[in-house]
Amino acid sequence: MSDNKLLALALVFAPLSLMSFGGGQAIIADMQHQTVDIQQWMSGPRFVDMFALSRAAPGPSTLIAALIGWQVAGLLGAIVATLAIYVPSSLAVYAAVRWWHVNANSPWRNALARGLAPVAVGLVFAGAVAVLEAAQVNALQIFTTTLAAGLLITTRISVYTIMAVAALVFAALALV
Repeated sequence: MSDNKLLALALVFAPLSLMSFGGGQAIIADMQHQTVDIQQWMSGPRFVDMFALSRAAPGPSTLIAALIGWQVAGLLGAIVATLAIYVPSSLAVYAAVRWWHVNANSPWRNALARGLAPVAVGLVFAGAVAVLEAAQVNALQIFTTTLAAGLLITTRISVYTIMAVAALVFAALALV
């Protein structure tokens, strides 16, 4: 396996690891941009397929890194991508938690807490938009996504109920 591909995987996923404020979902937009647009390791629809598979599988949302690594460089690629997505952020979190506990009364701590929350929300939203764009969705699908998100946020309707109703509606529209 080419060392260049393994190095490229590490150079793509290690910086993303350090930018994952708000969890793995926060870096999906950048991950899609890097793997589809810049590195051209796969097409947009292929990325969406991998994203869907990683979300359906048990485990963290960054499982997609292993899938991308596997596609790019086989088993060794999956290992490199997985280590690159988890090790840098784990070390940074360890250091940050130690600092957080030592500086409990610091004004910097409060400023960071207030400042990073909206950044995390924005990154997660950008990830959702990137997946929608890569999936080449139409207006009905965007409406369905927005409606489902609104229902989940404002009601106690089960996600399974929303999924079942949406599937029935789309099935009925396909028959028309």
